[in-house]
Amino acid sequence: MVIINVKIVCLFFILCIYTYQMYYFYFYQKNETSIFARLIINSQYIIKMKIFSKEQIYEGDALTAKKQGITSTDLMERAGTQIFNWLHMRMQGAQVPIHVFCGIGNNGGDGLVVARHLTTHGYNVKTYIVNHSTTRSKDFLNNYERIKNTTKDWPILLNDASELPAINDKDIIVDAIFGIGLNRPVEGWIKQLFNYFRATKAFVLSIDIPSGLATDAAPIDEESVVNAGYTLSFQTPKLVFFLPETAKYTVQWEVLDIGIDPEYLYTTPTEAELIGKNEVLPLYKPREKYSHKGSFGHVLVIGGSYGKIGSVTLASQGVLAIGAGKVTAYTPKCGYIPLQVGFPEAMVITDTDEEKIISIAFDIQPNVIAFGVGVGTDAQTIDAFEAFLKVNKTPLVIDADGINILSKKKALLKLLPENTVLTPHPKELERLLGQWEDEFDKLKKAKAFSKKYKCIIVIKGANTITVFQDKLYVNATGNPGLATAGTGDVLTGIISGLIAQSYDPLVAAIFGVYLHGKAADLLVEDLGYQSFIASHVIEGIPLAYLDLFKQPEQPEIENADSEPKK
Repeated sequence: MVIINVKIVCLFFILCIYTYQMYYFYFYQKNETSIFARLIINSQYIIKMKIFSKEQIYEGDALTAKKQGITSTDLMERAGTQIFNWLHMRMQGAQVPIHVFCGIGNNGGDGLVVARHLTTHGYNVKTYIVNHSTTRSKDFLNNYERIKNTTKDWPILLNDASELPAINDKDIIVDAIFGIGLNRPVEGWIKQLFNYFRATKAFVLSIDIPSGLATDAAPIDEESVVNAGYTLSFQTPKLVFFLPETAKYTVQWEVLDIGIDPEYLYTTPTEAELIGKNEVLPLYKPREKYSHKGSFGHVLVIGGSYGKIGSVTLASQGVLAIGAGKVTAYTPKCGYIPLQVGFPEAMVITDTDEEKIISIAFDIQPNVIAFGVGVGTDAQTIDAFEAFLKVNKTPLVIDADGINILSKKKALLKLLPENTVLTPHPKELERLLGQWEDEFDKLKKAKAFSKKYKCIIVIKGANTITVFQDKLYVNATGNPGLATAGTGDVLTGIISGLIAQSYDPLVAAIFGVYLHGKAADLLVEDLGYQSFIASHVIEGIPLAYLDLFKQPEQPEIENADSEPKK
């Protein structure tokens, strides 16, 4: 009789799956027209990647219903059931009062499905219809009849603020009033209702999107949007979850798979993609055994001025930490000793001036040049930069004062090599683009700028967004610990170091932003937000690389012939 070790079999199976995945990574890198290699395991993977527009969501819903032979009401049932399952798994029958507020459109229909399932499972539920119009959607009416046939405790019709129910701070509010179809400002007693939600201090769960929040515009009035503690989004996250003006309306969010057609999800191009581990792993370039430092490129970091040599040091450290073979710093003379002592791995070339850069002349041949960190905006520095741009053909990464110089003298923008990477923080971006009306206007201006000057813009922030032509790449890593001096200098070095290793500039920007944020995420639990400094990012880069290949922990499986633990 052959005794099979179950643990070994399972590990072998896992290894087979991993090998299969790696094959797909390679295959799609070679054949996929998108910049990202896509591993198609299931639709959940795609959900995490793509950010669909409102119009695309409607199109996907309709196509799914047609291809799967179901009605829109059936799809609504599926969506509402997923919300209920999420709640049920966490509440396990707890009799906490739940107040489900339903609008009279499809979002309200979702809410009615949730309320019906909560009721049939014995939860303490009160359902309300927010009667803000005389028009009802078909699917809302279908589910209104279903809940009436399910319970004698029919939904309560709310017509004005005087009819609002009593809600305690320990209660739960389910917000299903407005969905993604909202196309007008919230006014009148509905606004009072939203303020009432805030005043109660109750936990608010929004369905798909916080009511009052549009998918493609910033709110005019903050009081006209529900402040959600948690938002459960159907199939895809919404772009508004990642923008400073709109992300604040939900503390956390999560995507629920409602079975939208996988082919549609995969093949439909989107304006924005969410960049996580699955998206960047195929971008990684493994090292060959017999490679050497010359195989991984040479970065020249031009920057620094009196009192700001530390920025050049941090950028140079970022270059080598990310894997570039060599780095040379070009600084004023005052930077020579600090760099040689503080970072001996870097080579140093100095300007003729003691305190600032007034000319840029070197006899090395770098693969990429990073310009701007700590360089200042002195008139002589600007002249030196202009003279350099007129003769330079080497790929560029421009940050900090380099961007400020371009803002001061916009004619220089025409001299940038194609696919130059710009890494502005919000104020630097404003100087470059001019003022914007809201976050959506900012992204519109950034896309237009990228197309005009054929450059890549890395808009640094809580969710750093890389802009290239009409495409947005929204980074999923990073935390408030990065809001400290010098982290942007490190990012400049990281992106430059990746380009030096023959990564495409756009790939380098996206991959670099991910690793930069991931390095912070892996260390911040031990260090805390407040004590986190730029040097910690450099320390975290090796961990970020290793995390790319870290497999989820598998549950321990006992041998088939082993005795149960006592």
